[in-house]
Formats: sequence, C-alpha cells, structure tokens
Amino acid sequence: QVRLVESGGGLVQTGGSLTLSCVASGSIWGLASIGWYRRAPRKELELVAIVKRGGEAEYGDSGKGRFTISRNVDTVSLQMTRLKPEDTAVYYCNADPGPGQLEYWGRGTQVTVSS
Repeated sequence: QVRLVESGGGLVQTGGSLTLSCVASGSIWGLASIGWYRRAPRKELELVAIVKRGGEAEYGDSGKGRFTISRNVDTVSLQMTRLKPEDTAVYYCNADPGPGQLEYWGRGTQVTVSS
C-alpha cells in the first residue's frame, strides 16, 4: 500500500510559478515510478512528469522546459514556471509499483492559472 498526499496548488497569474509536493508513505521503495499527472477540464488525464526507479525523469510535452521534477526519499516535488492558462488542471500524484500491479493516486490538488 502507498499513500500519497499532495500540496501546493493554488491560483497564480500567467507567467508565475508554483511548486507542488507529494509526500509518499508505505511501500515506496522499489516503485517503478512516482510523479505527476493532470486532468484539465474536458480533457484526458495526461502525464506531466515522473521519476523512474533509476532516477531518470520523464516529462510530458506540455511541461518540457518549464517544469522540473525532483525526488527526495519520500517527497516528489514539481517546480512549475512560466505557467499558462492551459496549465489549469487538477494535478495528481501517482505511484506505479510496476507492470501488473495496482497504481496509487493522490486526491489531487487544483492549479488555476489566470490570464
């Protein structure tokens, strides 16, 4: 079992910055990946950024060059800069134990970027 608790969302103006944090507890050692996804209104869930088991970061197209993910033991942070209105979404922390295993999700944190 893995428990994920997100924080750091809020309202920010276009061009601003936010840092999201996800604190993981439980069986976090050996996870295949841990990171962030988001769902914007009327859109599909999409990858934002994850950190894989070996430490490699993978970014979705939307955040490349603007977002930075980092992991420190049980905390995964997402630094978001140069935010745009299209970044408005609920951001979810995800922990993936690996193929064939149940993934874990946090409850989400709302990010709203005003134009």
